Amino acid sequence: MTDSSADVDLAGFERVLAGRLDADVTDAVVVADGLNLVVDVSMPDGRYVVRQPNKLRGTYYMNDLRAEYEILEALADTPVPAPRPVLFEADQSALGGPFLVCTYLEGETVPLGSDLPERFRTERARAAVGERLVDTLTEIHVRDPGNFEACCDRRTPRETVGLARARIEGAAAETGFDPWGLEEVADWLAAEAPPDPELGLVHGDFRPGNVLFVGRKTPEVAGVLDWETAQLGDPLVDLGYLLLRWGDGDDPTPPLDEIEARHPDAGAALDEMAERNEGGLAPFTTRPGSPDRAALADRYERLTGRTYDNRRFYRAFAAFLLATVWSDLHREAVAAGDDSGFAPWVDYTLAPEVEVEVAGLDGRPEEGVDRPADEFVGVVRAVG
Repeated sequence: MTDSSADVDLAGFERVLAGRLDADVTDAVVVADGLNLVVDVSMPDGRYVVRQPNKLRGTYYMNDLRAEYEILEALADTPVPAPRPVLFEADQSALGGPFLVCTYLEGETVPLGSDLPERFRTERARAAVGERLVDTLTEIHVRDPGNFEACCDRRTPRETVGLARARIEGAAAETGFDPWGLEEVADWLAAEAPPDPELGLVHGDFRPGNVLFVGRKTPEVAGVLDWETAQLGDPLVDLGYLLLRWGDGDDPTPPLDEIEARHPDAGAALDEMAERNEGGLAPFTTRPGSPDRAALADRYERLTGRTYDNRRFYRAFAAFLLATVWSDLHREAVAAGDDSGFAPWVDYTLAPEVEVEVAGLDGRPEEGVDRPADEFVGVVRAVG
């Protein structure tokens, strides 16, 4: 047994899993203990992953664990490379809460702010990463929505804006932190939301950090992880979310002076923000060979037959969703009496949209900004 977290009863995990799966556990390693506790379990017949929720499962944007398991079941016989479900345990007494077991998938994700694995740091490999991400997203979006109606909520972008706004306002009331520009951004998004979007399966958190890459020199996608945010809705939301994290070489670097002034005691968070602001959350996307956002959008349109209109809306919408999650995490930290570095990130995500998106409601480039009207100028470098 390998114990990588003093607060996790791995011996209990081994005992319960041995009984449920009728096999001995030879090793168990905690690989994450954030929104979910994730344990890598080895057994004689292979490796498995145990997932147990820690935070935010009561929010509108998170499925409960049973629904997440049923989503994996619905994906099991499709080309989407998701983990295969093995066991769902609802008994609260077993390990202190429900958990699921799924198959372990080989591969490497690209965490926040990280470069690609060294073997993929070539122009050809960077191009392949972008193409494979869009190809995999397409496989998700062409699934029959009817196969997921029993396990996924149905929600339009406009409905989501209202729910997200309520979450952020609720967090503000509890913590005393008043996010920058919330009303302007929420009003603009509600006005610009597509009136009758196409319905499809939406992953909800599709990004390089939730995709497993394999291959010696040419990257291939071996898995898509973390399906707790899946829903039935507008598939273009996923594309906007991916492209928000995708930098173009000529993206501007937003100034941080006002955010620093609003959060003078958030030293570590501001240091990280400055680093991300300069290099981006996905720095490989601006390096030679990596497709730009327009190329990825064009590839998606060719593969799906959908038209990616109103690009400013979908990328600003994605930033708003990030602000919602960070606002909830700030609320959790404050309630627990812990230090929180999330408040500056909420401001960072919202503030540029006030300056850029709201200022350009008529679709024309903002005064003094020499950019195409359909480009989102705000958080592309750091949250993009």
